[in-house]
Amino acid sequence: MPDSHDDVPIHWPDAAWKRHFRRQILDWFDRHARDLPWRRSPTLYHVWISEVMLQQTRVVTVIPYFQRFVAALPDVAALAAADEQQVLRLWEGLGYYRRARQLHAAAKKIVADHGGQFPTDIEQVRALPGIGRYTAGAILSIATGARHPILEANTVRVFSRLIAYRDDPSRSAGQKLLWQLAEELLPNSRVDAFNQALMELGSEICWPREPNCAACPVAKLCPTRELGLQDRIPIAKRRTQYEDVHEAAIVVRRGSAVLLRRCQPGERWAGLWDFPRFAVSNGNGDDAPAPSRPTVDHVEQTDLAHRTRELTGITVSLGEQLATFKHGVTRFRITLTCWEAQRQAGRIRGSELVWQPVHELDHMPLSTTGRKIAKLLQRPR
Repeated sequence: MPDSHDDVPIHWPDAAWKRHFRRQILDWFDRHARDLPWRRSPTLYHVWISEVMLQQTRVVTVIPYFQRFVAALPDVAALAAADEQQVLRLWEGLGYYRRARQLHAAAKKIVADHGGQFPTDIEQVRALPGIGRYTAGAILSIATGARHPILEANTVRVFSRLIAYRDDPSRSAGQKLLWQLAEELLPNSRVDAFNQALMELGSEICWPREPNCAACPVAKLCPTRELGLQDRIPIAKRRTQYEDVHEAAIVVRRGSAVLLRRCQPGERWAGLWDFPRFAVSNGNGDDAPAPSRPTVDHVEQTDLAHRTRELTGITVSLGEQLATFKHGVTRFRITLTCWEAQRQAGRIRGSELVWQPVHELDHMPLSTTGRKIAKLLQRPR
């Protein structure tokens, strides 16, 4: 049995507890499992796509993306043959775009190394781009019933509470302990339903705050509930320290077309297209924006025109402000002011810039705010 921690011992389950737990959670899942599109056809491909999409994203958000993605790219071969721009356009809005590029790269590797068939060996799956221990185990256990444990955000919380684990579960010792528990709890059969039940329990009942213990099928087996420590187990993550950022986006027009720039490797939204944008200063010669209020109003239009020319090679005359958007990306809280401009002179340089007709913007994979600007431009005047 693992060691105790703090003043509350770890409640490591015995064989009878494990049998009871498996029976209870599987019975509950049989009655309450959600009808999700990837569960209707749990092929290796469908489970893989869904698991990658579900990373750090809510199920309700993923459903329409999954349906659109597999309709357009129904198998590994289609995904491997697709242009990256199509993959990013289908992914647009889900965020974490590196996942889409890794998915695309993995499909190409499957075609090249495995004859287009998704591998069923756990080490071969883990060797694919973007797939770690959890994702590999989830794909194979759900799609094939293979006996692999899983550990992700929801099950970390469930397992921590099931053994009253008081230390940080994200640290090495906590991860090792919870992986051990996940492996010991696995049933000999119905592993696919069991692992999905664990994730379902975490997402639908065992919430981070105020878990719905009254509806929990294993509440009587939970020492955390018995001790009243739901608000302390698992240890809360440190709050993110957000940084305020102020940016300008320039809609440069040339007839019925607008200028787009493809974000480069290392930049936010790498691979996607966006309107020329850059950070703006507080208008006092300081690159850091004043924290008390949005700063774009203080930026001289001549400076915006100069920055646009530096970024694109195009000389513009700046027009009116179109809109201001506020959004968050990782640890940044961004205030983006969008300006309209007309091309006066110059030619675009490099393949990262393109003139795109406004009515064809729907075909381009855009950043989140880029899509908002595009919709604004497409409104009838």
